[in-house]
Parts: sequence; structure tokens; C-alpha cells
Amino acid sequence: MGRFPMPERDIASVYNKYSDMLFRIALMQLQNTEDAMDAVQDVFLKYTEKTVLFSSGEHEKAWFVRATVNRCHDIYRKNSRRSHEELSAAENISYKEHFSEESYSVLEAVEALPEKLRAVTVLHYLEGFSVEDIAKMLKLSASAVKMRLSRARDELKTLLKKEEFDA
Repeated sequence: MGRFPMPERDIASVYNKYSDMLFRIALMQLQNTEDAMDAVQDVFLKYTEKTVLFSSGEHEKAWFVRATVNRCHDIYRKNSRRSHEELSAAENISYKEHFSEESYSVLEAVEALPEKLRAVTVLHYLEGFSVEDIAKMLKLSASAVKMRLSRARDELKTLLKKEEFDA
């Protein structure tokens, strides 16, 4: 991978291609709109400062997802000492526009998952990445991704049953 100057129009093209997906990933990870916007901005800043050649479109996409997840981890650790208001009924989440009102409880349950489980759940079920792709992006084994997905499904079942009884 080498560095080369990036024409401004190419940066805009890459931004338009990935920014929405990266924002959704960051928002589901951080559960805070401002932090999610900061994470995506930081990733694109890193991209412009350290422009690299990618071997394929999949390699480029994986780099952006991995960089976003890493930046979210950094922000999450930094914020663990600060408190944020909970994401309200989540009108700000871009995923909400793709769900019916009845499905909001599922999305809210996904938001309640621990960070590790939430990351693989968002990447697999909401962004449509395969287990193998997620394993490469998160530098995990495929079996670790499958286990996290299984644990996430179990926890979602528990959360949704609890919500059903509370309603």
C-alpha cells in the first residue's frame, strides 16, 4: 500500500459511497449522534491524510468499516468516564426509516446489547455483511463472529420477552 495525492472529487465520491453506512455503524455502536458524526469525520480525515491504495472495492469497504469500528471503540473508552443522555425514541437513527413502528422494539433491543454483540449484529443483520467479511473486518475468527451472533440472538430474545411482559 502506498500513498498518493487524492483529487478532491475522488474524496467526495468515496465519502458519498460510504458515509451513510459508516454513520449507521457508528451510531449503533456509540448511541450518540454527535459522537457518531465525529467518528465518521475522524475516519475520513484519516483516509485523506493517509491515502492508501486498495487491492479491491471489498478491501476499501473493509478498511472503512474497520477504521470506523476502531474509532468507535476509542470514543467509547473515552466516554466511559462521561455520561450521555440516552438516545430518545431514536428519531435520529437512520435505521428507523427502514423499520415499521412495530419493529422499533427490535431496534431498541439491538441498541441495548453490549458493544461486542451489537457490532456483529449491526454488521450482519442491518448492513448485510457475511460472517467471513465481519471476521476479516473485526480481525476475529469466523467461529468467534458466529458465537457473538448466537449470543446476541439469545440476548435479544431475552430482552424482547422481558419487554413483552413489561408492556
